[in-house]
Amino acid sequence: MPTPGYWLTTPLKSPPLLFRPLFAALVLLIAACSSGNKGAECNGQRQSLQGQPLGTVQGRIIDRFSSFSVTLPEMTLDSGTLHSSNPERYIPSAVTREGWLVQRISDRQFSIINSPQNQMITFSCPAPGEL
Repeated sequence: MPTPGYWLTTPLKSPPLLFRPLFAALVLLIAACSSGNKGAECNGQRQSLQGQPLGTVQGRIIDRFSSFSVTLPEMTLDSGTLHSSNPERYIPSAVTREGWLVQRISDRQFSIINSPQNQMITFSCPAPGEL
């Protein structure tokens, strides 16, 4: 019968060779996922809800798979999870905590709408690799 505390003094065995590549892949995956996405600078057309042009604005869009965020000089909006009953037919959208309706129109176009302020901004972002 082993003595009490014996398990504390036994040396640990090295993991089988099969697990070493899996461990390395896991570490690499975690490192890749933790890199910060800086987003893209996008041009926005500001207009009233009736369609009157109100000027242009630059914004930084960080696009994630199921959400996005918009950073403007005066505020930052986080969409939260976008919802659509059928993304092929209906535009994925959500309402932010600040009351803005946010929509992903396409992979490169985003819209934010605030009806109490009677304004909307539609952003067009460059394709990856465009300057």
